[in-house]
Amino acid sequence: MNVVIVGAGIAGLATALSLEAAGIRDIRIFERASEIRGLGVGINLLPHAVRELTELGAADRIEALGVAPSRLAYYNRLGQPIWSEPRGLDAGYRWPQLSVHRGRLQLALVDLVRERLGEVIETGHRLVDVSEGADAVSATFDTAAGPVDATGDLVIGADGIHSALRAIRYPDEGAPPWSGLTLWRGTAVIPGYLDGRTMIMAGDGDQKFVAYPLSAPDGTGRQRVNFIAERRGEGSPDADWNRAVDPAPIVDLFRDWRFDWLDVPAAIAAADEILEYPMVDRDALPRWTFGRTTLVGDAAHAMYPNGSNGGSQAILDARTLAFRLASAPTVPAALEAYEADRRPATAALLEMTRRTGPERVMQLAYERAPDGFADVHDVIPEEELAEIAAAYKRAAGFHPDLLNARASMTVEHSGARTERTRTANP
Repeated sequence: MNVVIVGAGIAGLATALSLEAAGIRDIRIFERASEIRGLGVGINLLPHAVRELTELGAADRIEALGVAPSRLAYYNRLGQPIWSEPRGLDAGYRWPQLSVHRGRLQLALVDLVRERLGEVIETGHRLVDVSEGADAVSATFDTAAGPVDATGDLVIGADGIHSALRAIRYPDEGAPPWSGLTLWRGTAVIPGYLDGRTMIMAGDGDQKFVAYPLSAPDGTGRQRVNFIAERRGEGSPDADWNRAVDPAPIVDLFRDWRFDWLDVPAAIAAADEILEYPMVDRDALPRWTFGRTTLVGDAAHAMYPNGSNGGSQAILDARTLAFRLASAPTVPAALEAYEADRRPATAALLEMTRRTGPERVMQLAYERAPDGFADVHDVIPEEELAEIAAAYKRAAGFHPDLLNARASMTVEHSGARTERTRTANP
């Protein structure tokens, strides 16, 4: 089977590694950018994604790049605790949650693709058209040297929220809808907070601050953290996603957010660089697959970062698609099964993120006690808080009971490496 992948981000690279592990090695990846520089800030890989990376024999390398958070904790604007829960191994999963720098993750996946498949990544290729034959599909790319055609049994669009393949299939869709919120993201070295392994979220639906460690504390107790500052009504929907901005106005927006355990304005001021972009997503599609083309990752289901699930869902897409291609009798049958597995699930998750997902606990606390509380359980029963957290895990596919019991998507074949079939099943 000959596969053409459009996009060399996390989704495209994970798809290539998943196909190779399933015995499909005739793969070419075409990336629009002229070089892969490993841009971005932090990303969280939830246990269901780390399970798939483990079964691909990639988790150890990626785990070395970041931190495994021990807890997730929610607070109001006053720094008062709303909800806290263990994460990863501490929550009973057989796989950890990992917080890593997105750029370092992407470059690690690039290295793995080159080690396992060779030089299959072509940069400077912008998809402009696809055409179908009886048993093949051809993708046409614009390059500095002129048009280039790549023909295969399948074309996979892994080219992100501004996917060219999606635009070809849905030419009237337009730009991603803006939520009205703007995010400012950065990394900074600051004094460690709480236990040094906790991901925190503070605020509500109009203003929020998120932080999580990307490294362990050093000898002085300082550590690098990723942060996201968020505010409704600031910025614009067409901002450049990689536009660096002056931190001073963002510091001022959070000037009163000085908690006993974290100085938010100081963390923002300490950033190496702050990137501004609008919080946007894409509406759910009625179908991803047309003939011998389909979509994965943000190209298929870009969603708000509520729940920290975008990259993890892309990895699940990749593994599911590879499993179906390796086990179905034909490419069309595989694509039909893949879409049945993934499209309804991601559509439901997308809708949940639009309702703030697990972060709903912060909005409820604000609505019921805007001036704070002595004890959160005076305004939100513990059972309600617990059900919000559990419902999101079920929808996203990483409730520990369900994930630990789910069958592996590893496909046994004659070329499989022993390390790739390693799972944590009892």
